[in-house]
Amino acid sequence: MVKFLRPALATAAAGLVVVTGLVAGTHTATDDAYAAGTPASASPGKTFSPAETAAPAKTAAPVGALFANGSHFCTASVVHSGTGDLVLTAAHCVKDGMAFAPGYHDGVAPYGMWTVTDVAVADGWTASADPDLDFAFLTVQQPGNPASLESLTGANVLGTDRGFTHRITLTGYPDTTDSPVVCEGDTTRSDTYQLRVACPGFPDGTSGGPWVDGGAVIGVIGGYQLGGDTPDVSYSAYFDDDIAKLYASANG
Repeated sequence: MVKFLRPALATAAAGLVVVTGLVAGTHTATDDAYAAGTPASASPGKTFSPAETAAPAKTAAPVGALFANGSHFCTASVVHSGTGDLVLTAAHCVKDGMAFAPGYHDGVAPYGMWTVTDVAVADGWTASADPDLDFAFLTVQQPGNPASLESLTGANVLGTDRGFTHRITLTGYPDTTDSPVVCEGDTTRSDTYQLRVACPGFPDGTSGGPWVDGGAVIGVIGGYQLGGDTPDVSYSAYFDDDIAKLYASANG
């Protein structure tokens, strides 16, 4: 089992819009102050023992489900940006015709659907699906709504170069449910540029789910084994200069 099915890679590669830009570090005093303010991270959730399974729960608005062809298939979250319209997910989730439903729960999209209008992935992902670059930024808009997404939902800041050991809140949308699962867990280093967390109950559909520490998103379910081949252990590419560059380009 993987967090999102491998055939999506071919679809993603065909539909990508790749952008590049300057390096922009995001571990700043400004970001930390923003993280401590009104924009919220995912709801705290429960700590699960290895024998337990994450239970469906409502989630804070910055986290939501990605939809295509009428069904949700991956997870994403709002990340702070100058334009307020930026969403973070896993690169292997990218496909044509995506829409984002922030705060989705119990089959309800409280902020409506937001159409994905642009996608930014790293060159290395496009060239070889490098698991260390399994992240993507999506630009979204809602026709007829002059407000930015972030102004309505709040956002997490992007946390880069923050090390491998964290206490995180992990949120994702399994394919088979209309509400998210939420778990708290401790991250460890899995490989040179990979993080790992043992959080039971994260099957297919949870790819792109944010790893949030104190209002900063430091990872997304993806990377090694497209996020993990069991529902009980998840992985993320390490957020360093590669994602900082991508963020700077997507942020305009």
